[in-house]
Order: sequence, then structure tokens, then C-alpha cells
Amino acid sequence: MHFSRRDPPGDRRAEGPPRGRWWRSPGSLLGARSVVGQMFVLQMAIILLMAVVAVVLLVATVERAATRSAADRSRAVADAIAHSPGITAALQSHDPTAVLQPDAEAIRRGAGLDFVEIVDKRGIRYTHADRRLIGKRITYSKDLDALRSGRAITGRNVPASHTTMRTFMPIRDSDGAVIGGVAVGVRVAGIGTEATRQLPPLLGVTAAGVVAGAVGAALVGRSLLRQTYGLGPAEITRMYRHHDAVLHAAREGIVIVDADHRILLVNEEARRLLDLPPQVQGRLVDELALERPLSDLLASGRAAADEVHLAGGRVLTVNQRPLGEYGAASGSVATMRDSTELRELSGRAEAARERLALLYQAGVGIGTTLDVTRTAEELAEAAVPRFTDYMTIDLAEPVLQGDEPTGRERVLRRVVVVGVQDDAPFAAAGERVSFALSASRAEDFAAGKGAIDPDLRVVPGHVPGYAPGFASPEGRRDTERARRVVEHGVRSLVTVPMRARGVVLGVAGFWRTGSREPFERGDLELAEELAGRTAVAVDNARRYTREHAMAVTLQRSLLPGSLSAPGALEIAHRYLPTEAGGVGGDWFDAIALPGARVALVVGDVVGHGLHAAATMGRLRTAVHNLSALDLAPDELMAHLDELVSRMDGDDDTDRPVTGATCLYAIYDPASGRAVMTRAGHPGPVLVRPDGSVSTPEVPVSPPLGLGGAEPFETAELQLAEGSLLVLHTDGLVERRGHDIDFGLGLLRDALAGHPGRGPEETCRAVMDVLLPTRPADDVALLVARTRLLPRDRIVEWELPLDAAAVAPVRAGCARQLQDWGLSDLGYTTELILSELATNAIRYAAPPITVRLLYDDRALICEVADGSSTSPHLRRAATTDESGRGLFLVARLARRWGTRYTRRGKVIWTEQALDAAPPPPSADTTDTLLDQWGDDRD
Repeated sequence: MHFSRRDPPGDRRAEGPPRGRWWRSPGSLLGARSVVGQMFVLQMAIILLMAVVAVVLLVATVERAATRSAADRSRAVADAIAHSPGITAALQSHDPTAVLQPDAEAIRRGAGLDFVEIVDKRGIRYTHADRRLIGKRITYSKDLDALRSGRAITGRNVPASHTTMRTFMPIRDSDGAVIGGVAVGVRVAGIGTEATRQLPPLLGVTAAGVVAGAVGAALVGRSLLRQTYGLGPAEITRMYRHHDAVLHAAREGIVIVDADHRILLVNEEARRLLDLPPQVQGRLVDELALERPLSDLLASGRAAADEVHLAGGRVLTVNQRPLGEYGAASGSVATMRDSTELRELSGRAEAARERLALLYQAGVGIGTTLDVTRTAEELAEAAVPRFTDYMTIDLAEPVLQGDEPTGRERVLRRVVVVGVQDDAPFAAAGERVSFALSASRAEDFAAGKGAIDPDLRVVPGHVPGYAPGFASPEGRRDTERARRVVEHGVRSLVTVPMRARGVVLGVAGFWRTGSREPFERGDLELAEELAGRTAVAVDNARRYTREHAMAVTLQRSLLPGSLSAPGALEIAHRYLPTEAGGVGGDWFDAIALPGARVALVVGDVVGHGLHAAATMGRLRTAVHNLSALDLAPDELMAHLDELVSRMDGDDDTDRPVTGATCLYAIYDPASGRAVMTRAGHPGPVLVRPDGSVSTPEVPVSPPLGLGGAEPFETAELQLAEGSLLVLHTDGLVERRGHDIDFGLGLLRDALAGHPGRGPEETCRAVMDVLLPTRPADDVALLVARTRLLPRDRIVEWELPLDAAAVAPVRAGCARQLQDWGLSDLGYTTELILSELATNAIRYAAPPITVRLLYDDRALICEVADGSSTSPHLRRAATTDESGRGLFLVARLARRWGTRYTRRGKVIWTEQALDAAPPPPSADTTDTLLDQWGDDRD
């Protein structure tokens, strides 16, 4: 019972303090039986305790300072030794112990160290104060771990007689490789002397505290008398009895707890509600075996209003207030009333909360990936063991393949079987399982309704046939498996169809054992909700699987199946689509060009999916068509840039700007030169025949599709025979958390130091080193090894502007073909050469050059001149005096064409070596000779 100072009983303020016996003896203020005396004893105890704590803190502070100082010294010495000049050479010398032991001992004695140990990279000691341990492996496990990981550590080492701070630091060579280590120990200095020096001031402060406590106790005693308004012991006793009677007569339970979590007062109603023993005052709240939430509330002392707690089978409504808010001592008072009738309602609310929590977790955790099997596994992870003990999920075969199921499948594929134990006798994941449906059950499944079997023990050895794995589609039951499932402890079953967009994709089975309550109607509704959400995610994953397969098929159909270049290059390639975000737009190609040359191209379209794959196909086709025109790399890239810009302008959809990067290179085996240009694409890497690696400087232009006005720049490289030209897309070298230079460094390291390694082996080595586990982007790699056309297979003549100079060239051509063993091609080659040379002399500008190239697949004839006029093939009329020359060339050669150079043009022809045309008949010869004699137009 609390009385306010403003309204004391009987208005004692006017009367003054009573003249009781205890008040008449001022000397008894500090008596052991008085409140003030007890307060004095408590204060003295607190002061002494503070003194003890101060001493302990003093000792701990001195010890911590000594430990820190020892750790800093050991770390500094270890760092100085590890980075000292000559340490690397000493470790790599013939006898490291002879070099290091004297210096190490000198350092140990001079610096007052406990030990200095220098070890090799295997942990074998080179130095030690005890020479018997030199040559033996260090036994301190943390030092060995630090040596293996190449990091420095500092820790406490406690030998038999003292404490030492130990630092181990690796020793590295100039390349950064760990070649050994050094361990330095510094003994922690004693702390007794330092603590003794500070004890006198501390004891003086303690004595002053005792004196201050005595004076304070006297002052507090007098103040206490004033605050009690002079009430005597009888009056206080009477007030306590009234207070106690009121508490125990109340119909609500009252519990008063002090600041130490001890019970001060419990009335009879609280004793009954909480089922407390008779002697409970003074005991800790935690000792009363109350329900944990209620126990925590009483011990916390926090304010609470109408909180519901369980205690001894009762539901209690508890209110609690801290006593300090009302001017009383620290502690709290709790009142409680019996609200057992709310128990059933509370249980239902808890069950609803659990179901909502499960649905929330399922909504967050199911469908995080676009993988059908993984989505089904996420449902099992959410349901086991919170909702069920075992779970099986079976899906139709078309769903796993990305196809549309019919919803009438009776043979499914088990994709998930999980539970609280691994030995449940269910069909294993991956097996085909069957089930049987009656007409009514089939209608329920088609509507998305599940079935519940609360107790499978009603019929011995029986599991319903609509549970997959226990019956064939014809209705034959697997009673043996059903019996083993029930004997395993399974008691209750809920079977739910997984239905999305009106089609059943599979069946989910929820199984509970006898250790849990059987499934109820509410559980069936929850299972249907879980299965329905999962079915939508599975259907999304199925559709993604189908679209991804279509995109991959489209992409692979647009990429070259194999690359085969003429004898100019030996080519190998690798392509790997991304596993995140769908297919991409990376592509590569090798295109045979006239004159035994080869064009190499690598490109990358921005984005992923069908649009990127289709755009890649259009660009690859465009490159093929532009290459057929035999354009220079910069001209081809300009046309390709215009095409990409036009594609973006013609596309009126909401797709983003296409954008693409590309690198295009032309290699000529006759000269060994490669001319290349790139638009926003990573540059090539060159591996020379000796195994050295370099990155040629190829000017980089903006990516395709930006519509830049600046021309594309080219670079010309002279490649030695046997060099490897490595082209790639950025997916090979990009790494999350690193810039592209990191990946390029890995690529150069994988290529360097392997002279004579072929393109196929190079591709394999590069992919082994750089290929990530799950590529975030497409990866394309093209490796080409250069070959040079032998000089004895190239012959060249320069012609003056004189038609009479054609005859010697024809004669030289015949002799050269005979030397090459190509006499069968001599006649047709002379006809072709004569026609092209004669036309160049008559209609073109100097200089005029004739060149024959003989590679492994064709005989190539080239006539170069200084004009830029292009010849055209046309059908000459009967009365025309000219126009039949190119027609003759086209009939005799396998193919022909024109390419332009900086100094003019080159007209070229190719003749197949394996199918030489038969020589013309005499009549045909006469007719042709009449048309192309040396004196014709």
C-alpha cells in the first residue's frame, strides 16, 4: 500500500516526528538492527566490492597492455625479418641453417625475444634456440595453416612456464610466391610490479569511500525519519496487515517481483492460477517452472496490457506495470485473471498464423528459378517438416521436356521424394509411377480438388490407387509397397493435383506419420493452395524450357556446324550458350575468299533470347554476302554498321536498340599478312610459334548500330607461319567482381608457354582455365593457326601495255603448270590468262601484273591492273565484235570475280584441281580462237 507525501495519515506533518524509543537514541542510527545500519553495511560492501573490482580491472588492464605490447613487438620483428634484404637468397641457399641460425640467435638475444624460428615452405625449421629441433617440422597447427594460405597471424602461445605472443609471417620471393616463413615469440611481461605501484592510491580511495559512506548513512537515516512522517512500528505493522488483507481478498491474481527477479508478494488467487508452492516469497521467477513466455514477462518487468499467456492449462490475461513509475522501489506488479474460455479461440488463431506463415514462405521460396525439377523441390522444402513428414511430387513426362501435357496422363515421372528419414519405402526419384482414377475422382482432379485419407490403417495394407506409385492405370494395386509404407509409420495422406491453366501437370502427395495429428479438412485446403501455386511456377518453368530449347535450336541452326578453311588456316572453335538469361547473339565464322585467302569473323549481339539469336543470323548472313563482294575489312564493317542502324530504324516494336560488336580479319597465305578491323569488340590475341603471347594493337571503333560518322580503321599484321590467332567474345574473359583486364590476363596465361600446340588443344586448354561453372553470357572462341603458301607455288609476271607480251606469259604459264604437274589444266589456263591479260592491256591502266597461285584445292589466276572499272558478264549478240571474253572465262573457270585494292582492281579465277574440264573439241577450239585471238578488240 502506497501513501502519498501530500496526504499522510493523520496529517503527521503538523505533529512532528513521534517520540518513540527508537527515535530517542540517535546513536542507534548505525546499529546493525536499524534500517540505516543495514544500509551502511550495504554501502561498505559495495565500496569494498568496487575496490576489489578496481584491483581486478587494474590487473586485467596491465595484463592486456603487456599482451598488446608483446604482440606488436612480435609482429614488427617478424615483418622485419620476412622483408629483410637477403632473406630470400638465404632461404634458397645451399645451407640455409648455416646462414640464418647465427643471425636469428643474435636477433633473439639482442631483442629479448622468446624464440625466432625460420622455416621453409614445408614447415621444416632452419633456425631455433634448441639446435636439436633444427630440421624438424613445426608442430604449431596455426603456423602451418598460415604457411599454406600465405597469410600472417598473431596469437597467444602458452608453454609450460609462461605466456608468449607468437607471430607467424610468410616469406615471399620477388614473384610473390611463398618460399618459407618466420615465427617470432615475445614473452608477456609480468604485471605484479605495476599493479603493486597503483594499490596505495586505490586503498586510499577505498578508505575515503568508507568514511563518506558512514557520513552518508547518518544523513540518510535522518532523511528516512522525515519521509516516514514519524510513524511508529505499531502503526506500520497495522498498515501492513490491512495491505496484506486487501491483496489476498482480491479476485485477481497479484504478483510483485523485485529488481532481482525475486518474488516479493503473491496473493492466494495468483497462487491458485499459477499452481505455486506455499513458500514462494524470495524465490527467483525462473525457479517456479512457469510457462516460458509468462516467466519471461514477469522477469522482464516491462509494461504489459491484456497479454494472453498459458499457465498450467489455463489461459491468463496479464497486465503488468513497473513499480518505479509510482515512486516505489524497483520492481513490477502483475495482475492476472483467468481467461480459459479464450483457449480454443487462441489455438485456432495460432493454427491460422502457422498456415499463413507457411503460405508466405512458399510464395517467397517457390518459383525462384525457371527449372521444373528445382521448382518442385522448393515446394517440398517449404512443406517438410513444417506441414508434412514426407512428400512426393510426380510430373507428366511432357512437362519435364517443356511440352504441353494433355492432363490425362496416368504414367508420371517422380521428380521429388523427401522426408524426415531417408529410408521411406516410396518409389525413388526418377522412376516412372502409375496411378488409377475412378470417374468421380478424375473429375475432382480435373477441377483441381484433392483427396484426404485421415487414417491409412483402416484397411490393412491399403494405400489409395489415386496416389501415384501404388496402382497401375488399369487399377491393379501394389499391396506389398502399400503395406511397407504403413509399417514404416505413415498414417495420413493428402493427394492433390498440380493444375495450371486448366491442365493437370502432376500430382503432389503429402504424408504424415503417427507422431503428428492426422490431416484435416483445413490441411487439405492448404495443400491445394500450395500445389496450385507450385503448378503455376512449374508451368512457367515448362514454358521457359520449351522457349529456351526453341531459341537454342534456332541459334545452333544459324551458327556454322563446322569450320573448314582452305590450306591457309587450321581452325578450331568452341561455343557455349549462357545458362542464365536464355540464348545470346554471339557468332563466329570462317569464310573462304578468292586468292586462297580466308576471312575470320567473331561478333556479339546485345541482349539474349530469340530476338538476339535472329539478329545474329541476319548479321552472319550479311557478313557472308558482303564477303562475297570481296570488300576490304573497313568497307565491310561500314556496310554492316549501316545494316544494324537500318534494322533498328525499321523495327517499330518496343525492343531495345539492337547494337552489336564485331571483329573481321582477312588472312592472305601468299604474303602472311592479316588485315583486320573491329567495332567495339575485344581485340585478338596472337601466339607466336615460340609460345610467346602478345595483344596486337587493332584500333577500336564504336559498336555497330550507333551511326557514327567516323570511318572504321584497320590494322595490318605480319604473321609468321605457325602463329595462332585467337579471337573471342567478351563472355570468355568477363568475371563478376573483376574488370576485363583480369580475364584477359588469365587468357594470356593459358596461351603462353606452349609452342607447337595446335588449335584444338589450345581451345581445350583455354576453356578449362577460363570457362565459368555457370556462364552469365555466351562464350565464343575461334583459334586459327596460320600457314604460308610455299614460294615455289607462286609465280608472277609484269606486263607492259603491249598485246605482244601476252604470248610469252602464256608460254611461261604452260611451263610452270608442267612443273607443278598440272598439265591437264594447261590449255584452259592459257585461254583464261590470255583473255584476262589481253583485256587488261586494252582497257585498263598500268601497272599490269599476272599471278598464278597453286594451293591444295585450286589453281588461281589473278590479273591486277591500275584501273577501277569493273568488267561485266553479258551475252553477246551474233553481230557483236566483242563481249565474249568473260563468257569464255566463266565457262572454263569454276568461279571468277573482281576485288578492288588501293591501287586498282584484281580479276581472278579459280579452277578446281580434282575436276579439270576436258579440252575443247577442234570445232569448239576454232570457234573460240576466232573470238579471242591476240589481235582482237
